[in-house]
Amino acid sequence: MKPHILVIDDDESIRRTLRLCLESGDYAVSMAASGEAGLALAKKQPPDLAIVDLRLGGMDGLAVTRALAQEAPGAQVVIMTAYATIDNAVEAMRAGASDYLAKPFTPAAVKHVVARVLDSARMKQELAEVERHARRAPVKSSSPGVIEAYTLAERVAGSEATVLLLGETGTGKSLLARHVHQRSPRASRPFVTVNCATISSNLIENELFGHAKGAFTGADQPRAGYVEAAKNGSIFVDEVGDLGKETQGKFLRLLEEREYVRVGDTEPRRSDARIIAATHRDLKTAVAQGSFRDDLFYRLNVVTIRLPALRQRREDIPALVSSFLKPVSQSGRAKMTVSPEAMAALVAYDWPGNIRELSNVLERAGLLANGDVLTPDLLPEEVRASARPVSPLVDGDESLEAAERRHVAAVVARHPTLDTAARALGIDPSTLYRKRERYGLR
Repeated sequence: MKPHILVIDDDESIRRTLRLCLESGDYAVSMAASGEAGLALAKKQPPDLAIVDLRLGGMDGLAVTRALAQEAPGAQVVIMTAYATIDNAVEAMRAGASDYLAKPFTPAAVKHVVARVLDSARMKQELAEVERHARRAPVKSSSPGVIEAYTLAERVAGSEATVLLLGETGTGKSLLARHVHQRSPRASRPFVTVNCATISSNLIENELFGHAKGAFTGADQPRAGYVEAAKNGSIFVDEVGDLGKETQGKFLRLLEEREYVRVGDTEPRRSDARIIAATHRDLKTAVAQGSFRDDLFYRLNVVTIRLPALRQRREDIPALVSSFLKPVSQSGRAKMTVSPEAMAALVAYDWPGNIRELSNVLERAGLLANGDVLTPDLLPEEVRASARPVSPLVDGDESLEAAERRHVAAVVARHPTLDTAARALGIDPSTLYRKRERYGLR
């Protein structure tokens, strides 16, 4: 279905312009000329995103934003204003807006902001779903890369060292960060997460460090940031590679001197929070390109833990499939099993979206299944296409030993480790090892 956008503006020409712009971007659009009318529409048909003018007759945009949080809690809000200043933006964020759009705007700017906010919301939802599934099943892995990552995490958890987690999006960095916190002496203290990729660049400093009273128009009360909220616990700074250069310098001061300054203040404050950072970016390349400070990189790079991509730990896929199928199996239905053909496709696919993508594919398959067996037809085309055909077991009048040798060779060739090949064959790894030696397979 097309994403549903609700436009609330008392200017008919603005409403008409936004409708044309958004519908050309393949969005479904509804419009309201007042805050009250917009809330009525949102209650009847909750939007994915609402674009709300800050200056409205009757209810103003901030009041509408707060009311939308009650009437349509899943809706994202973009505040539209001709007064694009930091104070209006911060006040809008405090009211629950995800971003703001400055007037006058271009169609490209509108589409960019809407796409960014919807993508960010989708990413948060997917990550929350992955974390929910993962909490139900403890991390179990036979992958050397994952075992090494969690072993190193256990070793450094009790220290005060800054930890930098590296890995592609969807590999479980947030789960590993929480694992470090829970295994540390700070486990009973706050664990605060801030994702730098989901906060506007001109607001990230305010969100991290807070602001003083009078720092800008509308700042009638001082406000603590994420660092202060972490107190003497841990703060997980996700996607630290997305920080702007100016904020990087202030973040470096926090790391080196354990001090920070609220926006609009002059007095430094102390922080006892432990820093755990993560990024999917190549920070060495960013340093070489000048987009990331080299001194911050070296200060972050005290203890680096890298999580492998799912395609680098295919031996874990059968266990992950089993754990993810439990929550997607419908109530009252027997636990789903996976056909050998479907499992071969799941193991062979490269999973560019990693564990998050695997979770989504299995949830979809579980919802579409009529029976209790997950078959290849329930998988997306790109996953089905990854499975390589298996050579027939029998070829003419060849001996049973020759047929077994050919079949074992074909299965071993399709799997990255002996463990996964043994599971596919239904035998112990030690048995497969002996057969491989017997038949001279490599």
